Parts: sequence; structure tokens; C-alpha cells
Amino acid sequence: MARNLQFEIFRYNPQDIASVPHMQKYVLDETENMTLFIALNRLREEQDPSLQFDFCCRAAICGACAMVINGRPNLACKTKTKELPDEITLLPLPVFKLVGDLSVDTGVWFRQMYDKVESWVHTSKAFDPAALEERMDNAVAEQVYELERCIECGCCVSACGTARLRPDFLGAASLNRIARFVVDPRDQRSDKDYYQIIGNDEGIFGCMGLLACEDVCPKGLPLQNQLGFLRRRMGITALKRLFK
Repeated sequence: MARNLQFEIFRYNPQDIASVPHMQKYVLDETENMTLFIALNRLREEQDPSLQFDFCCRAAICGACAMVINGRPNLACKTKTKELPDEITLLPLPVFKLVGDLSVDTGVWFRQMYDKVESWVHTSKAFDPAALEERMDNAVAEQVYELERCIECGCCVSACGTARLRPDFLGAASLNRIARFVVDPRDQRSDKDYYQIIGNDEGIFGCMGLLACEDVCPKGLPLQNQLGFLRRRMGITALKRLFK
């Protein structure tokens, strides 16, 4: 027999001066193989067209539908209601700027992060558009690909205790991005160069090692492995600077 799901959803429109933050209740009958994405669309189409939330790909690739589901950041399109209890609480991701209800602006945060960590291959080689792509060892290419699987949903940042306490903290997504260039042989930056970016409390030494970032990553990225990898390299770099 189909369940009646009780949703408690955060509502607030920052653009409306009359709007105040509050939780609003909805009831919806559960259908077979229903995801939260389907449920939210039904709620908007059948009950409340003013409900705001983001979606794009519906296949856990774009990361747009990330939200806090019963206290845990996750993707609405990936979460099936049958895996949840009858009562479901939905909140917007913390840390990021609220657009309205469950919608947040992750784009500005990630753009600023990319500028801060200089998220591009640094090389002195002149670019030749007609040249063949530079060859890379398969094992290294797989390492780079693994770190490139980040969909920038913001779940890891929202689950990070340090990021929620300190807006200047880079977070796991940023540090994972740095690790991607550290292993890329085309990038000519040295550990000293990376140390200037992340060798501080805003970067790798600000991580408290709570493991929440990896726990909530919808793509299962080995974030703690990368954080440990960077912490070790930056620690060695700091010792070399101290005893040079």
C-alpha cells in the first residue's frame, strides 16, 4: 500500500521583504520508484507553484539539486523516497548564498574558489591548437580523471564543520581541485607554489579531519585520501622551508 509522505520544507524568499524563514508542511502520496526530485516537481505542479528548488540533469551529474535531506546533504534526483521515513525534512545547503527556499547559488562560490586556487594548468609551453594532445601515462590519467569526477554540488562544503564556521576555508572541493593539478604532469607548479595557496589555516591545515565531506559525496570521491596526500606534501614543504 502506498504511503502518504509528510514533507516539511524550508520556505524563505530573500527578495520579498514580507517573507520570513519558516517550515511549511506538505502531504504527498508515494509512487513507485519516486525520487525526491519527482516528489518536489509534483508538489510544485499540484500544490504550490511558488516552491523554489534547482534541477537540471536529473541523473546525478550536474549537482544542481543538492539540498539537506533529513539532516544530510545529498542530491534530490539520486534519493529515492522508499529509502526515507514517512516524514521528510528538506533544507537548503548552508554556506552558500540562499536564492529562495531550497535553491542556493553555488556558482559564485565555485568561481571564487577557482580563481583562488588558480584552477588551470600552469605551463610555459606555447599552446598549439594544431598539435596532438600531450600523452600521459594511463595510471596518471586515471588519477586525474578520478579527481575530475567532482560535479560541484557543494555537499562536501555544506557538511564541513570548518567551512560552516569559517567562510574563508577552501573546503574539500577546493583541495580536491588542487590535488588534481598536483598529480597532473602538465602542470609545472612546484610544491612551494601550492604551499602559497593552501599551506595555511584557510587551506589544508584548517581541515579538522571530521570525514563528513567524503561521507556525503554523492560521487564517492576519495576526498580524505586527497586531503591526507596534500597535508603530507604541504607538511614536508613547511619543514623544508623551516630548516632550509
